[in-house]
Amino acid sequence: MTRFDRYMLSQLMVLFGFFALVLVSIYWINQAVRLFDRLVGDGQSAFVFLEFTALTLPNVIRLVLPIASFAAAVYVTNRLSSESELVVMQATGFSPWRLARPVAYYGLFVGLMMSALTHALVPISLGQMKLRESEIAQNITAKLLTEGTFLHPADGITFYIREITPEGALEDVFLSDRRSADRAQTYTATRAYLVNDEGRVKLVMIDGLSQSFTRQGNRLFTTHFADFAYDISALIGTPDTHVRLIRHSPTWELMRDPAGIAAETGETLARAIEELHSRINQAILCAVTAMIGFATLLIGAFSRFGVWRQIVAALVLLVLVKLIEGLATDAVRANADLWPMVYLPSLFGTAIAAGLLAWAARPRRRKRNLPDLPEVPA
Repeated sequence: MTRFDRYMLSQLMVLFGFFALVLVSIYWINQAVRLFDRLVGDGQSAFVFLEFTALTLPNVIRLVLPIASFAAAVYVTNRLSSESELVVMQATGFSPWRLARPVAYYGLFVGLMMSALTHALVPISLGQMKLRESEIAQNITAKLLTEGTFLHPADGITFYIREITPEGALEDVFLSDRRSADRAQTYTATRAYLVNDEGRVKLVMIDGLSQSFTRQGNRLFTTHFADFAYDISALIGTPDTHVRLIRHSPTWELMRDPAGIAAETGETLARAIEELHSRINQAILCAVTAMIGFATLLIGAFSRFGVWRQIVAALVLLVLVKLIEGLATDAVRANADLWPMVYLPSLFGTAIAAGLLAWAARPRRRKRNLPDLPEVPA
């Protein structure tokens, strides 16, 4: 690379890192807030929350990379143009195609980063997160053993513990079961214990009161008991053995046996083939978005109002690319033989960028010569 290529590439990478950091922070905080409400609110520890937020990071980066790639290309092109650096380079004989070379290098680097994410990091992280969700769903300690909080481990179930002693006893327990439409059952006890009986978890309540309210006749039955065992295994749920989705499969497995992956995940063969080629196409789209942003700003002439029209035009072109991507995805999922259509958005974007560069490279039309003014006698 020449000195100009290295200079422009460094500018692009610095701004790409800035935009990627800002966008990842915004997306990641949004994900973290929802995870915090769902995990910590259900009694999970802060370590589990941090683990889940870390597992969501690769997918968040995958989502923002094309946007950051486009934003950095637009910003750097606008700044170099406003500071007349591109004008100077064009005056020295650099064509728009030559100016686009460092942008192509930049798109290649971003595409390689996207490939690492889509082919390995994202599937592995999503699969691990799904596995941890399944494990946590069976964790009775996190589901029920939380002091001073009304918990809802299942629909129609409310559970409350005032205090948990160091010996493991549950003080002042409240359990409400309203899953039946005809009967509401409520249990209160001064003390309770969790007992594992041959794989089934039971709540043994000591010195309590059982209240049974029937809808028919609006009758309430109360029973005092010295001890009572309530089976709460159904509240914990059964292990989900079919936790793998097609998004969790690494690319090399999809390439080796797409039919087997489709059968394992319960998806169609067309869906597996679309997922495979879509991962490859996402890396190409990162380079395409950068080239569209650069080429669109390069065709604009100087204006005191800035380059907002070119930026809007570039955004419209990106919307068209995403629209074509959605249509192509639906077509391939319906018919696996149409898998080349997955790359149609990249081909369309590349054609647009090439057309814009060709437009920018066309000879400028000269202004008509003004009529000669008559000579003024001395």
